[in-house]
Amino acid sequence: MYKYVNKPAEKIDGLSLVTGEEKFTDDFTYNDMLYVAILHSGYAHAKIEELDESEALKTKGVAGVLSYKNTSSILYTTAGQGYPEPSPYDTRIFNDVMRFVGDNVCAVAAESREIAEEALKKIKVRFSLRNAVLDFEKSESSGIIIHKDDNSHAKIPVYFNPSENLASKVEASVGSFERAFETAPKKLTCTFYTQYASHCAIEPHAAVTWLDSRGRLVIQSTTQVPFHVRRIVSSVCQIPISKIRVIKPRIGGGFGGKQEVLLEPVAALFTWRTKRPAKLVYSRKEVFTSARTRHQYRTVFKAGYDTDGKITALHLDALENSGAYGSHALTVLSNAGSKTLPLLNKIENLKFTGKGVYTNLPCGGAYRGYGATEAYFGLGQIVDMVCQETGEDIVEYYKKWTIKPGETSPVFQALGEGKEGVAMTIGSSSLEECITIGARESQWYEKRKLYSHSTGYNDGRYKRGIGMSVLMQGSAIAEVDMASAYMKMNDDGSFNLLTGATDLGTGSDTILSQIASEVLDIPLSQIVVTSSDTDFTPFDKGAYASSTTYLSGQAVKKCAEGIKKQILKTGAEMLNVKLDLVELKNGFVTSKVGLSRVSFEEVCRYSFYEKNQYQIQASASHVSPKSPPPFAAHFAEIEVDSMTGIIQVLNYVAAVDCGLPINTRLAEGQAEGAIINGLAYALFEDYYFSEKGRLLNDSFGKYGVMTAADIPPVKVFLVSSYEETGPFGAKSISEININGALPSIANAFYNATGKRLFSAPFTPEKVLEALEK
Repeated sequence: MYKYVNKPAEKIDGLSLVTGEEKFTDDFTYNDMLYVAILHSGYAHAKIEELDESEALKTKGVAGVLSYKNTSSILYTTAGQGYPEPSPYDTRIFNDVMRFVGDNVCAVAAESREIAEEALKKIKVRFSLRNAVLDFEKSESSGIIIHKDDNSHAKIPVYFNPSENLASKVEASVGSFERAFETAPKKLTCTFYTQYASHCAIEPHAAVTWLDSRGRLVIQSTTQVPFHVRRIVSSVCQIPISKIRVIKPRIGGGFGGKQEVLLEPVAALFTWRTKRPAKLVYSRKEVFTSARTRHQYRTVFKAGYDTDGKITALHLDALENSGAYGSHALTVLSNAGSKTLPLLNKIENLKFTGKGVYTNLPCGGAYRGYGATEAYFGLGQIVDMVCQETGEDIVEYYKKWTIKPGETSPVFQALGEGKEGVAMTIGSSSLEECITIGARESQWYEKRKLYSHSTGYNDGRYKRGIGMSVLMQGSAIAEVDMASAYMKMNDDGSFNLLTGATDLGTGSDTILSQIASEVLDIPLSQIVVTSSDTDFTPFDKGAYASSTTYLSGQAVKKCAEGIKKQILKTGAEMLNVKLDLVELKNGFVTSKVGLSRVSFEEVCRYSFYEKNQYQIQASASHVSPKSPPPFAAHFAEIEVDSMTGIIQVLNYVAAVDCGLPINTRLAEGQAEGAIINGLAYALFEDYYFSEKGRLLNDSFGKYGVMTAADIPPVKVFLVSSYEETGPFGAKSISEININGALPSIANAFYNATGKRLFSAPFTPEKVLEALEK
């Protein structure tokens, strides 16, 4: 059916990446460059009483010091979100109050990194220490106000109460949960905990700034959100937007961590003041301690259900550790409900409550899964518990009770997935087929029965089990985020495609080229892509919310269709036939009657030089009216060593509905990467703090990441549906598959042992504790 989409096209930058030709931010060096180093707080909560930088400034090679003493006190959020942002304005470029170990005290710019780091040691800082909040469950009642009298505020009318350490609060309900829960024949109440985590992108955060020949500030950055960087730097540094250009080179992974504007204002201010290029690159330790993390969560589920397994009442209460600042606090919290509760849309009485609390710990932010990961850990086990208690087959249970095409959920509207009082309706889903395929490929029924803890199979040291979960997510932020694209034709019949979309290594440049190629019926080699340069590419909100293929792809499709109309019009004129009698075929405008045709090259040169001259070009923008969810069914087979507490994943199967995958190879890669990300999070990734709030495992070696040797067999099956609002039927895929490992492994653990895991990660200590209960 398709020629260029739904195919495993090679990445257009693949060869240049593997040969080292592509440049990343730290690869750029300019004459007379300054190197920036930041002094971070060693205290979780303290006020700077005195900061003496005089000795540092006397150091040979030091060009300047930035601190709260000589920078703006403008409040902003570091979250790279659409304006006005839903995150609170609670951050200054430098502050005299330190709110976590890793907060920014000041920065030095010098002739070399070594000089800058040496100069930091000469800065004398006198602190007055304050009591710290290091337990997010005690934040509200602690009596310690983390953002006291600092003018922090919400930019939009949402709940924000720093006097109670509340960075965010959400409440939504459908029906009457309390009454339905009270009268339900069966009840469950369970509490689940998920932990901090680092994004572990191979490339650390970096920014390089310089002035061009006309005195404009140029920022090269490891950012997912170039246009948000430009806007925020303009505001914080008081530099007109017209004087700022932001360029995103190649990026070595983002996963949400680079949706923050952290380094760019500091490097920009040094360049703006000294007129010299500046480079700021985080060390790995700084990425762990001073960048952003996955939020720590406590979720409490209450479920009332009938003897046949029908859930009649469900309440999800979420407590989110926002850390010292409220970046993404509200939106991650909202997603914990909006991306999970609509899955079981037949539940008539639903309640979602949540709070995001400030603490004196590292800041949460955007992270793949974005709230859904934390909530699915509990929801997936609640469904398994209900099925275990009532004797229901969980595979058939999900097929019966999950949302179907043409259906909706009132939760969509209550939590922002609707428009003008109308809740979003599901347009596409192959979830039932996903569940069927996943069960078959994992040998679900055979192994589920064989491994059951009640059969005696697992009486020895090693105990095997299999578990599953069903998931949904979203595609872009409906009625909020916008993407755009521009194309022009060249006189050899090739095209320039300019898009603000940000390729993080995901292959979006390739995917957007495939979409344009499909519309114009030309090979990818005829599409020359330029992306993520605020001077030359049109606006795009950036790479987040699983939106690039779905949202930016639709902008490219509309743009290419505009180009197609112009080519057909000019070609018909050249062939002297009516417009409805020509079509595009293999780079030619061909007459439907007769054999006459003209090549794209001839069409372009005709439009340039011969008659009715004009540039064949088009631009298009797109805002989606909905956020269609991808769906997935995950199946995990594990082996538990009851002596050591080690869980080994033996096999992992995921069947995924991402609409029509534009690039099948890249879609599979995104799913596999997210699954591995989720497995590491489920089994061992965590932050460990000292009693004073200092992160103890601030390196890859101490933190632990999943290497190639650790990866179990993973099988991904793409099960197509067709989403009418997406380009050629596409939806998202990059986030949803991180959500399955926690509940699937936990359910497999129950199958193997008859015990439940309520706190992640599933370390040997926690496993042994669960086995002993």
